[in-house]
Amino acid sequence: MFTPWAEFFSPGGQTLLARGIDLALDEDGPDLAAQAVFPPDTRLDARIRAKQAGMVVGLPVIGAVFKRLNVKFAWRPLVREGATVPAMTDVAAVAAPAADLLRAERVILNYISRLSGIANLTARYVHALRGTGVRLLDTRKTTPGLRLPEKYAVQAGGGENHRKNLAEMFMLKDNHIDAAGSITRAVALLRARYDPCPPVEVECRTPDHVREAVEARVSRIMMDNMTPELLGQALVLVPRHIETEVSGGVTLENVRRLALIKPRPDFVSVGRLTHSAAAADFSMTLVP
Repeated sequence: MFTPWAEFFSPGGQTLLARGIDLALDEDGPDLAAQAVFPPDTRLDARIRAKQAGMVVGLPVIGAVFKRLNVKFAWRPLVREGATVPAMTDVAAVAAPAADLLRAERVILNYISRLSGIANLTARYVHALRGTGVRLLDTRKTTPGLRLPEKYAVQAGGGENHRKNLAEMFMLKDNHIDAAGSITRAVALLRARYDPCPPVEVECRTPDHVREAVEARVSRIMMDNMTPELLGQALVLVPRHIETEVSGGVTLENVRRLALIKPRPDFVSVGRLTHSAAAADFSMTLVP
């Protein structure tokens, strides 16, 4: 079961979510057409509908958007958050002042469409990994301003979050290692600077890099863009107390083959979960 919306968005996460919603509303501005057509006291009822089969993720954003508009509203889910529904299913009922409802419409639909699309793609990868024991991770290749909602959607689809920000886990990449002079030196600098030191992951591209990372006693080793043959050579070098992650060029077509390489990795990370997921199709229809 994925983390519920209210738990996932901690107080700091709620602030980031509110800032993202405010920006989306500011991009649209006021609905001057609705203000002209509807009398000020007009309230509208509407239904949000899934126009294609798939997961429904992000329904709590409905209340979050109307709270930012500071208007009197009501909404209720018609399906469970994270449910898989057939096409043309009504998933939520909404009531609000006319101009505010129509102003909020596209922002709400954009969020739900985006998050449901990510969850749908994630679920396909999770299905491909079924029975391997390998866990699916996302990356930081997220839409600017939508980091937390998109990572929430990955969890809803059955995946796991890598790190939500740069401070949650340290990842040493080529630039860090080149600046420090070696993997060993880079890890030592982190541990000398921070006490306690967050978990350290090292991005490795050769078996020699993997050997050095093992000697440095890091928490996780990422095998980046290695061929299946090279992965087999690298994975066998890592003791079981150090986590392993396969990354780079992972697709639905090859993810299971990569996960079954022996010894099996602990994780496979896939950037396309968030940077390439197609938005799901949702609409809002007024109820007479």
